[in-house]
Amino acid sequence: MKKKPDTTLSPLYTYHEGMNWNPVEKVIFERRSIRVFRKKDVPDSLIKRILEAGRFAPSAGNCQPWKFVVIKDPQVIEQMERDTIRITRLLMWFIDYERGPVRRILLGTPVRLLARLVPNMLHPIPFNLLQRIASGSVPVYHNAPVIILLLVDKRGVGTPSLDAGICGQNMVLAAHSLGLGTCWIGMITLLMKMKKWRKRFGVTYPFTLDDCLILG
Repeated sequence: MKKKPDTTLSPLYTYHEGMNWNPVEKVIFERRSIRVFRKKDVPDSLIKRILEAGRFAPSAGNCQPWKFVVIKDPQVIEQMERDTIRITRLLMWFIDYERGPVRRILLGTPVRLLARLVPNMLHPIPFNLLQRIASGSVPVYHNAPVIILLLVDKRGVGTPSLDAGICGQNMVLAAHSLGLGTCWIGMITLLMKMKKWRKRFGVTYPFTLDDCLILG
C-alpha cells in the first residue's frame, strides 16, 4: 500500500533539521508565473490586500519609491493590448532580420551589434517573444482581468528599481497565498513609448515604468 505524502506544514519561527516547509516557504516554492486566466472579476478588497503587502516591503531609507496604478476595465486592457502589439510590429519591422534573405543581409550585422549594446532587451529570449507578439501568436497581457502598474520614483534613496522589485515580489507572493495567479510583464515598456499612455497613467518625471503585474 502506498504511503501518503506528508503534507503537514511546520510552524513558523522555528527550525530543526529535516523539518517540513512552513507556510511561507510553501508559498515561495509553489508560486509560478501564470499566463492563462479565467474571465472572473477580482474583488477590490482582495486587490487592496495585495497592494498592502507591497506597501509593507522594505525600501532604502523607507522611501517607498513606488506608486500603484490598478487597471480593471476590460476595454482599457484591450486598448493596451492592441497598442502594444502595434508598437511591437513597428519595432520588429526595423530589427527582425530573420524575415527573409534580403533583410538578413541588410539588418543582420547592425542588429547583432545593437544587441551587444542592449543585451538585456535584445537577448534571444525577449527577441523571440517580440517576434511572437508581432505575429499575433501570443498575447501580451494574457487576457488577465487585472493589471497593476508599478511606477518607480527615481528620486528614491539607493536603487529605487530594486526597492520596487522587492515591493512587487511581496505582492506576487501575497497573491499566490490568496489563491490568485500573477505574471511579471516587461513588455509594458513598449506601450510607454506612446505619450497618450504615459499621460493617462501618470508616468511622467520623476516616475518611470519598466514592469507591471497581471493578476487573476
